[in-house]
Amino acid sequence: MLSLEAQVNAALQSRAPSKIINHRHRLAIDLHLIPYYGEPTQQSAPYIYRSKAKAGTTSFFAYATVYVIRPHQRFTLAMHAVPHRETSVATITYLLDKLTPLRVKVKRLYLDRGFYSVPVIRWLKALKLPFIMPAVIRGKQGGARALCQGRKSYTTQYALKSAVYGSVDCQMAIICRYYKGIRGRHGIQYLIYVVYRVKVALHQVHHHYRDRFGIETSYRIKNQCRIRTTTKNPVLRLLFVALAFILVNLWIYLLWRFVSITRQGGRRVYQQRFRLKTMLEFLSHAIERHFPVIHEVYLPSSQ
Repeated sequence: MLSLEAQVNAALQSRAPSKIINHRHRLAIDLHLIPYYGEPTQQSAPYIYRSKAKAGTTSFFAYATVYVIRPHQRFTLAMHAVPHRETSVATITYLLDKLTPLRVKVKRLYLDRGFYSVPVIRWLKALKLPFIMPAVIRGKQGGARALCQGRKSYTTQYALKSAVYGSVDCQMAIICRYYKGIRGRHGIQYLIYVVYRVKVALHQVHHHYRDRFGIETSYRIKNQCRIRTTTKNPVLRLLFVALAFILVNLWIYLLWRFVSITRQGGRRVYQQRFRLKTMLEFLSHAIERHFPVIHEVYLPSSQ
């Protein structure tokens, strides 16, 4: 598994644009869960990740990815098949370490709410890595829920506590927004973020965090070219998912390199002229030229 991951990450980084290499960037880290059905085999059991019910199961293969947030160059720089016993701190450490060949530095890290925990926040603060992370609001009162008050956005200090890991002090940004009839809802919407070493105006915190949603878009795009399988072999599963991310990276590279023009005010990319589906069709035709499609089936002669 580790050997395959090393090859996969080398392939993901092989066409990284020069503006990504040896620079500081905003990065997003997230988990992508693919449903697993049936009884785990001896080979797959170490990679079965448990999460809340989705698509009729609570068992998944989990893949963590780190993604650079840059206009028209939203590359997946590394991925990792997450074993079920691996901690969130270990997952983040692994992904950031895989950026070493590109000499990429963290300008700001955007994390999913699944990483909201005392060990992760304590570790990121120890490394002095700037980050934005949404807080998980549980219960009807107390905890982070008690911060949801007033009609104006504000910042405050908050002690996140854990019975196992102790507590850690966090700077919280409480954002007040109005639903304005969105999804039939009205009144105030409270959004709470943990922020650390982030030089962003309070009213811009939510808008900056929304930039990480591109990583979720990459998952949806990736599904257009992911090989569907029922195999329970975790190595094959990793290979099939990795090929999809590699194809998406290749598409982004081709867009930037050949389907764009340099102009005053920034490079213009003509994505509508070369969509991912178009590239996949080109690849399909090329494969068919080397491996012709079978149009006829001959039965053996009767004896």
